[in-house]
Amino acid sequence: MVISAKLKDNKKNWFGPSPYVEVCVDGQSKKTEKCNNTHSPKWKQPLTVIVTPFSKLIFRVWSHQTLKSDVLLGLATLDVSETLKSHDMKICEVVQTLQLCADRDPSDNIGDLSVCLDGLQVDPEMFQSAELPYGSLTNCSVCVCVCSWEQRVDQNGRVYYVDHVEKRTAWERPEPLPTGWERRVDPMGRVYFVDHISRTTTWQQPTMETVRNYEQWQHQRSQLQGAMQQFNQRFIIGEFDPLGPLPHGWEKRTDSNGRVYFVHHTTRTTQWEDPRTQGLLNEKPLPEGWEMRFTVDGIPYFVDHTRRTTTYIDPRTGKSSLYVENGPQITYVRDFKAKVQYFRFWCQQLAVPQHIKITVSRKTLFEDSFQQIMSFNAQDLRRRLWIIFPGEEGLDYGGVAREWFFLLSHEVLNPMYCLFEYAGKDNYCLQINPASYINPDHLKYFRFIGRFIAMALFHGKFIDTGFSLPFYKRILNKPLALKDLESIDPEFYNSLIWIKDNNIEECGLEMFFSVDKEILGEVSTHELKPDGGNIQVTEENKEEYIRLVAEWRLSRGVEEQTQAFFEGFNEVLPQQYLQYFDAKELEVMLCGMQEIDLNDWQRNTIYRHYTSTSKQILWFWQFIKEMDNEKRMRLLQFVSGTCRLPVGGFADLMGSNGPQKFCIEKVGKENWLPRSHTCFNRLDLPPYRSYEQLKEKLMFAIEETEGFGQE
Repeated sequence: MVISAKLKDNKKNWFGPSPYVEVCVDGQSKKTEKCNNTHSPKWKQPLTVIVTPFSKLIFRVWSHQTLKSDVLLGLATLDVSETLKSHDMKICEVVQTLQLCADRDPSDNIGDLSVCLDGLQVDPEMFQSAELPYGSLTNCSVCVCVCSWEQRVDQNGRVYYVDHVEKRTAWERPEPLPTGWERRVDPMGRVYFVDHISRTTTWQQPTMETVRNYEQWQHQRSQLQGAMQQFNQRFIIGEFDPLGPLPHGWEKRTDSNGRVYFVHHTTRTTQWEDPRTQGLLNEKPLPEGWEMRFTVDGIPYFVDHTRRTTTYIDPRTGKSSLYVENGPQITYVRDFKAKVQYFRFWCQQLAVPQHIKITVSRKTLFEDSFQQIMSFNAQDLRRRLWIIFPGEEGLDYGGVAREWFFLLSHEVLNPMYCLFEYAGKDNYCLQINPASYINPDHLKYFRFIGRFIAMALFHGKFIDTGFSLPFYKRILNKPLALKDLESIDPEFYNSLIWIKDNNIEECGLEMFFSVDKEILGEVSTHELKPDGGNIQVTEENKEEYIRLVAEWRLSRGVEEQTQAFFEGFNEVLPQQYLQYFDAKELEVMLCGMQEIDLNDWQRNTIYRHYTSTSKQILWFWQFIKEMDNEKRMRLLQFVSGTCRLPVGGFADLMGSNGPQKFCIEKVGKENWLPRSHTCFNRLDLPPYRSYEQLKEKLMFAIEETEGFGQE
């Protein structure tokens, strides 16, 4: 408990400081509330931190500043081991008065800080053996296995390991650092690791397995870069609009408050509703005097201007537009398309005029994107995006933004950030990594990723790798169920179903309301309910056990990270705008379709200066047929900027000015490489003289180059 402080009055500030205390220990940080304008603050505020007998508590007293950075008034350090020695290995309501010194001059006394310590007791024999030199550990079953590590045996005969540097224990035998790695400590006492080969740093302790994972990620990234190779040209052509061009006689304008409205020049009238969204559920025109509008939840309703009444009943069909749970349903695809159109309509209503520029380097894509996205006001992220890769000639009219979303979404997988992990060995969907706390700024990064994912949905862009099904349900604010476990951990799910369907008492299973969890090699016990380690699971209470253990497996202690993600997400796109989608629909909307239907592709391709019977076109489709699905996606990425397809497949492919089918145009000479225009889904295919030449040039184009403005 931080009790109070007495600070010297330097007479510089008329009102005095507004102090608060920050307690730091072993990478943890907790803060008190601030006291306003006083040199004798009184907090009496309890703070809980996890310590070892060898920890050192650092108390920093700050003065809160309204318009600039907070000022560090003074600091004090408390050695837990010294306190234990002076209080018979037990700290129970021990009041300590610490001398506060200036940060730059330890001899400068700026006041006192009173704290009360409570809640730590250790075994004197274990404490003394831990203090012995490593070569002197002869009085117990101990040996040195890695520098700073010690092997011990607990009272149950289980071997465990103690790291005296990081003050932690682990069940797994520690590995030495991989070749080329070095362990260091920063000025704040935080441990980090340096890879001298790649000249990078990370908070996560590297092992042979994590190094292999990183190398695999680098290989995937190089493949992704190859897949995103572009020879792009950009032309200014209209503003991107997912709903396509306005009907004849209509014009879109913006009022002084930035709200979009529509002008019908034929009738000289204006309205807030987009004329393209009227009649989405029925292609027939509305009767004279009728108008279709939408509620804030995106549900269509109908206005009868003659009678001045409103209704949910469509006057053309006599059917209600409200969702009826057990009533007749529209087919999935048509219903989903309508939901997407409603969602796009509301995104259009939330959009802010003009655009924002985001300049990022390919080498530092994650950090550049993080710094810029978090520097913007969240409302500005609803403006049209203008992405710039320095040194590349491309101008962004849709294609560059598509690549940025695609590449950055892959970058969050980087094991060095330790933010996300795969849901399972054979499940490559993403879920939050419980060990992300090892990165001190992980909550800021999750807030950034929340903004980024919301931007992808808002601007209608696709990401590279999708999330787990339970995570999509969290985005939609839908409750999680036991069945959701099956999608991320079928083995764990099946074991719970077995417990549910069998008599565990007859089988002799001895289980308790607690589970073991392993994070970064450390195994700890999590109690599913208070004192759960002593409550045995029986036939009577096993339903409760299954419910609690399923909830734990789906959350796994990542509540803070999840909350930070949704803080960022809701700043850009409030979750209620997604409430009519289910988890699978949201995944399709965010990630697009994976499998490429060759017949659909060929059926929805147009040609310029070629015909469907031109020999180069016949060779092109022969080449596509010989490709596997991965290479087809890479070719599609080369031409359109992403391998993801909209719900309707190639027929609904979007360009910079609305719907834009895949196009192959005859351009250039036979010694030219193919070129692409991702804003218009167009491939410039020179008139090659042979199939082998066409194949060679196309493969070179999609595998050997990167960036925009190349020829």
